Amino acid sequence: MRRLLFALPIIALLALAPSAFAGGWATVGLSSTPAGTEPGKPWDVNMTILQHGRTPLDDLSPTITIRNGDATKTFNATPTGAPGEYRASVVFPSAGKWNYEVNDGFITGQPHTYPPVQIGAPASAPAAAPTSADDGGPAVGWLAIAGIALLLAAGGLLVWDRSRRSHHQPQAA
Repeated sequence: MRRLLFALPIIALLALAPSAFAGGWATVGLSSTPAGTEPGKPWDVNMTILQHGRTPLDDLSPTITIRNGDATKTFNATPTGAPGEYRASVVFPSAGKWNYEVNDGFITGQPHTYPPVQIGAPASAPAAAPTSADDGGPAVGWLAIAGIALLLAAGGLLVWDRSRRSHHQPQAA
Protein backbone atom coordinates (compact mmCIF):
# COMPACT_ATOMS: atom_id res chain seq x y z
CA MET A 1 0.00 0.00 0.00
CA ARG A 2 2.85 2.37 0.84
CA ARG A 3 4.40 1.87 -2.58
CA LEU A 4 1.09 2.65 -4.24
CA LEU A 5 0.75 5.91 -2.31
CA PHE A 6 4.29 6.86 -3.37
CA ALA A 7 3.64 6.02 -7.02
CA LEU A 8 0.26 7.81 -7.35
CA PRO A 9 1.68 11.36 -7.62
CA ILE A 10 4.20 10.20 -10.21
CA ILE A 11 1.52 8.44 -12.23
CA ALA A 12 -0.65 11.57 -12.05
CA LEU A 13 2.21 13.77 -13.28
CA LEU A 14 2.94 11.42 -16.15
CA ALA A 15 -0.73 11.28 -17.10
CA LEU A 16 -1.14 15.07 -17.02
CA ALA A 17 2.12 16.05 -18.76
CA PRO A 18 1.02 15.03 -22.28
CA SER A 19 -2.27 16.90 -21.92
CA ALA A 20 -0.31 20.12 -21.38
CA PHE A 21 0.83 19.84 -24.99
CA ALA A 22 -2.59 18.93 -26.38
CA GLY A 23 -3.88 22.50 -26.26
CA GLY A 24 -5.05 24.35 -29.28
CA TRP A 25 -2.71 26.58 -31.23
CA ALA A 26 -2.62 27.65 -34.80
CA THR A 27 -0.25 29.20 -37.30
CA VAL A 28 -1.18 31.91 -39.76
CA GLY A 29 0.51 32.29 -43.13
CA LEU A 30 -0.07 35.46 -45.14
CA SER A 31 0.00 35.61 -48.94
CA SER A 32 1.70 39.04 -48.77
CA THR A 33 2.55 41.91 -46.47
CA PRO A 34 1.08 45.40 -46.73
CA ALA A 35 4.51 46.82 -47.66
CA GLY A 36 4.06 49.17 -50.61
CA THR A 37 0.34 49.60 -50.09
CA GLU A 38 -0.86 53.14 -50.67
CA PRO A 39 -3.12 54.86 -48.14
CA GLY A 40 -6.80 54.44 -49.00
CA LYS A 41 -6.09 51.51 -51.37
CA PRO A 42 -6.97 47.93 -50.35
CA TRP A 43 -4.38 45.38 -49.29
CA ASP A 44 -6.07 42.14 -50.34
CA VAL A 45 -4.48 39.29 -48.42
CA ASN A 46 -5.17 35.59 -48.11
CA MET A 47 -4.33 33.91 -44.84
CA THR A 48 -3.91 30.20 -44.28
CA ILE A 49 -4.74 29.07 -40.75
CA LEU A 50 -3.41 25.67 -39.70
CA GLN A 51 -4.00 23.88 -36.40
CA HIS A 52 -0.62 22.85 -34.98
CA GLY A 53 0.90 24.13 -38.23
CA ARG A 54 -0.54 21.20 -40.21
CA THR A 55 -4.31 20.83 -40.36
CA PRO A 56 -6.35 23.51 -42.19
CA LEU A 57 -8.94 25.11 -39.90
CA ASP A 58 -12.37 25.93 -41.28
CA ASP A 59 -15.37 27.65 -39.67
CA LEU A 60 -13.32 30.40 -38.03
CA SER A 61 -13.85 34.15 -37.94
CA PRO A 62 -10.34 35.60 -38.24
CA THR A 63 -9.64 39.33 -38.21
CA ILE A 64 -6.78 41.66 -39.06
CA THR A 65 -6.26 44.67 -36.80
CA ILE A 66 -4.13 47.66 -37.82
CA ARG A 67 -2.79 50.33 -35.43
CA ASN A 68 -1.11 53.69 -35.82
CA GLY A 69 -0.98 55.70 -32.60
CA ASP A 70 -4.56 55.96 -31.35
CA ALA A 71 -6.03 54.88 -34.68
CA THR A 72 -7.18 51.25 -34.68
CA LYS A 73 -9.25 49.44 -37.28
CA THR A 74 -10.27 45.78 -37.49
CA PHE A 75 -11.18 43.97 -40.70
CA ASN A 76 -13.02 40.65 -40.90
CA ALA A 77 -11.73 37.85 -43.10
CA THR A 78 -14.03 35.51 -44.99
CA PRO A 79 -13.47 31.93 -46.21
CA THR A 80 -12.15 31.60 -49.75
CA GLY A 81 -13.48 28.08 -50.21
CA ALA A 82 -10.04 26.49 -49.95
CA PRO A 83 -9.46 24.52 -46.71
CA GLY A 84 -8.19 26.81 -43.94
CA GLU A 85 -7.92 29.84 -46.25
CA TYR A 86 -9.49 33.23 -45.56
CA ARG A 87 -9.35 36.57 -47.37
CA ALA A 88 -9.40 40.10 -46.01
CA SER A 89 -9.35 43.46 -47.69
CA VAL A 90 -7.55 45.94 -45.44
CA VAL A 91 -7.46 49.69 -46.08
CA PHE A 92 -4.91 51.83 -44.26
CA PRO A 93 -6.53 55.27 -43.90
CA SER A 94 -3.27 57.27 -43.90
CA ALA A 95 0.44 57.07 -44.62
CA GLY A 96 2.81 56.21 -41.79
CA LYS A 97 4.18 53.32 -39.80
CA TRP A 98 1.43 50.83 -38.98
CA ASN A 99 1.40 47.75 -36.77
CA TYR A 100 -0.80 44.85 -37.80
CA GLU A 101 -1.86 41.56 -36.26
CA VAL A 102 -4.08 38.62 -37.07
CA ASN A 103 -6.49 37.09 -34.60
CA ASP A 104 -6.92 33.59 -36.01
CA GLY A 105 -10.34 33.07 -34.37
CA PHE A 106 -9.17 29.74 -32.94
CA ILE A 107 -9.35 28.57 -29.31
CA THR A 108 -6.74 30.77 -27.61
CA GLY A 109 -7.45 34.04 -29.37
CA GLN A 110 -3.71 34.74 -29.26
CA PRO A 111 -2.92 37.41 -31.85
CA HIS A 112 -0.19 36.80 -34.39
CA THR A 113 1.84 40.00 -34.64
CA TYR A 114 4.05 41.09 -37.50
CA PRO A 115 6.75 43.75 -37.88
CA PRO A 116 5.50 47.31 -38.39
CA VAL A 117 5.14 48.40 -42.00
CA GLN A 118 5.49 51.78 -43.68
CA ILE A 119 2.34 52.61 -45.64
CA GLY A 120 2.82 54.95 -48.55
CA ALA A 121 6.45 53.91 -49.09
CA PRO A 122 7.78 51.65 -51.85
CA ALA A 123 7.67 47.92 -51.15
CA SER A 124 11.02 46.76 -49.86
CA ALA A 125 10.25 44.04 -47.36
CA PRO A 126 9.74 40.35 -48.11
CA ALA A 127 6.82 38.50 -46.58
CA ALA A 128 7.13 38.88 -42.84
CA ALA A 129 7.16 36.07 -40.35
CA PRO A 130 5.18 36.34 -37.12
CA THR A 131 7.15 38.06 -34.38
CA SER A 132 4.89 37.23 -31.47
CA ALA A 133 5.89 34.80 -28.78
CA ASP A 134 3.36 32.42 -30.33
CA ASP A 135 5.53 30.71 -32.92
CA GLY A 136 3.19 27.77 -33.09
CA GLY A 137 5.13 25.68 -30.63
CA PRO A 138 4.51 24.84 -27.01
CA ALA A 139 5.32 27.57 -24.50
CA VAL A 140 8.61 27.27 -22.59
CA GLY A 141 6.69 27.10 -19.31
CA TRP A 142 4.91 23.93 -20.41
CA LEU A 143 8.22 22.41 -21.47
CA ALA A 144 9.66 23.18 -18.02
CA ILE A 145 6.66 21.57 -16.30
CA ALA A 146 6.98 18.46 -18.47
CA GLY A 147 10.73 18.27 -17.76
CA ILE A 148 10.16 18.52 -14.00
CA ALA A 149 7.43 15.87 -14.21
CA LEU A 150 9.79 13.53 -16.05
CA LEU A 151 12.58 14.12 -13.53
CA LEU A 152 10.20 13.42 -10.64
CA ALA A 153 8.96 10.29 -12.35
CA ALA A 154 12.49 9.04 -13.02
CA GLY A 155 13.49 9.74 -9.41
CA GLY A 156 10.39 7.99 -8.11
CA LEU A 157 11.04 4.95 -10.27
CA LEU A 158 14.65 4.81 -9.08
CA VAL A 159 13.58 4.92 -5.41
CA TRP A 160 10.86 2.36 -6.06
CA ASP A 161 13.32 0.03 -7.82
CA ARG A 162 15.86 0.27 -5.00
CA SER A 163 13.16 -0.34 -2.42
CA ARG A 164 11.90 -3.36 -4.34
CA ARG A 165 15.38 -4.82 -4.70
CA SER A 166 16.23 -4.37 -1.03
CA HIS A 167 13.06 -6.23 0.03
CA HIS A 168 13.68 -9.15 -2.34
CA GLN A 169 17.31 -9.86 -1.53
CA PRO A 170 17.90 -13.16 0.29
CA GLN A 171 18.86 -12.75 3.94
CA ALA A 172 22.35 -13.88 4.97
CA ALA A 173 22.38 -16.92 7.28
